[in-house]
Amino acid sequence: MKTENYAPTRYGRVTSTNGEAPCNDHDMGAIELYPNCKPQNMFLHCSATRLICKAKEVAQVVHPRTIASLTIRSAANLSRTFVTMNKDDVVVDPVELEAIFEQKRCLRSKVRKALKNMDPIQRSQEDNAIQNMVLESSWFKASKSLCAYISSPALREVDTSRIVSDVLSSPAKERKKLYVPRVEDRNSNMKMLMISGVNDLIEKSMNILEPALADSDGNKREDVMQASHPVDLFILPGLAFDKSGSRLGRSGGYYDLLLKNYQEFTKKRRWKQPLLVGLSYSVQIMEEGAIPVTPFDIPVHALVSPAGLTPISAAALRRCD
Repeated sequence: MKTENYAPTRYGRVTSTNGEAPCNDHDMGAIELYPNCKPQNMFLHCSATRLICKAKEVAQVVHPRTIASLTIRSAANLSRTFVTMNKDDVVVDPVELEAIFEQKRCLRSKVRKALKNMDPIQRSQEDNAIQNMVLESSWFKASKSLCAYISSPALREVDTSRIVSDVLSSPAKERKKLYVPRVEDRNSNMKMLMISGVNDLIEKSMNILEPALADSDGNKREDVMQASHPVDLFILPGLAFDKSGSRLGRSGGYYDLLLKNYQEFTKKRRWKQPLLVGLSYSVQIMEEGAIPVTPFDIPVHALVSPAGLTPISAAALRRCD
């Protein structure tokens, strides 16, 4: 049997050393967060330690026969498989939850294959079309502060280089604030740190660029969670999206946790919620309801694909005129 070595990458994704992402959820370190639920029912993100302990208790009571399968799972996957709790400590059916995760694993495998087989010329054309639509949109031009990902060719993400360049090359007085992701650990913790130039980025595993914690003068970078002004826009990656706004991530839960925390942050300050826009190649767009979800998901408000802008939420319809 061929053995591959895997290394942790951005957003908790595990990628083989030959550049291919595996099709399962090996050792991801945290619960994935899911969207379509009312705010009052949003589940709390619990620490891995607490969840693991609780999971063991629930597993014995709710579904004892599944204990044997734990030998092939990491501790993080143990907690994700067997127990998730809301503010009332209501336990989600572990069998149903595991079925959803299995559906996600299968869907990730299919999408990864489609991305791998995508014609390079088509990919380049779609990258240009998507970025043109973003740069020419009223909602992007009107934003004063945004969070955006730094695209990774190794992960076959929609290119954002022109979007990032457009922001950073603007005159200082007119420049939007730009926050980009930096993974902190394997427990779904990710920061969005402000940068002012491409030199603020450093290469990590798989040649993925992330911001250094401090600038060249040793000053700590501004974290979006400590910012004194709200962010107008999040430009988000995803492995797949469906037409109802559901987003399929890469199984680490990093973006979902960050978005949940930022939404709570803005509510406390009575700020306007940011517009969440996903960028997607044509092969990543699924029919409505094709992506299985649990109450942890954070849906996007709009999608930009080569076919154009697709507003989904009422907020997107208002702001994307």
